[in-house]
Parts: sequence; C-alpha cells; structure tokens
Amino acid sequence: MLHTRKPRARYSRRAAAVVEMAVVTPLLLTMLFGIIEYGWVFTIKQSMTNAAREGCRLATLQGSTTNQVTDTVEAYLNSTGLQSTDYTVVIKRAETDDPIEQVTIRVPYKQISLLGGFFGKTDWTIGTTCTMRKEGAE
Repeated sequence: MLHTRKPRARYSRRAAAVVEMAVVTPLLLTMLFGIIEYGWVFTIKQSMTNAAREGCRLATLQGSTTNQVTDTVEAYLNSTGLQSTDYTVVIKRAETDDPIEQVTIRVPYKQISLLGGFFGKTDWTIGTTCTMRKEGAE
C-alpha cells in the first residue's frame, strides 16, 4: 500500500510559517532599529567628546580666545551634521587661582535621534566635558 500525503498538510505548514514570521518580524525590526539608533548616538557622543577635547586643548594654549575655542568645537561638530543651534557649548576659562580649562558640550537627544522617539522619551540630554590644566603663566 502506498502512503500519499494529503495536500492540506502542506498548506497548514505554510500558514504556520506565515504566522510565525508575522510575530517575529516586528521584534527583529525593533532590535535592528535599536542597534542602528544606539550606534548613531554612540557616534555622535564620540564626536562630541573629541570636539570637547580639541576645544580644551586649544583653550590651554597661551593667547587663545573663547571665540577660537568655540569656532574649533563648531567646526568639529559641523562635520557630523550638527548645526550650532542643535547644541550648547560652555567654556570655563582658567583663572589665576584655578588654572583649569573646561569645555562642556550638550545636545538634546531629540536633535540627533534617527527614529524620533520610537524607543521612548526624547527629553534627555547627551553631554560631555573635557578638563585640562593650563600650564605656564599668562
């Protein structure tokens, strides 16, 4: 006796695969977009750290001005696509009793988010600070 398959069984397996794919696809896409968003935010954070470091390094040089430091930070961050209206730069210059130069950069998350709040609140801020000692007398 020959055993033959019922055509109905093949269609029910296809339907199960479609249902499984419909359940799994949103989860996989959410994970994929989360990885992309995290990578983008990490890239911007790293660029901000490097810009603060370059600005602070310039600030420690003798005769540098606050405008020069701000221009250096802006030039560095403009290469990432951030405009000067997207972030704030705070520069604390060295004083005679405190020879510390400090550059702080802050950007609202909503200014750099690729997905516009898909993963939750966007009212937090990403920031970085670089501090260096100014050597020598003015």
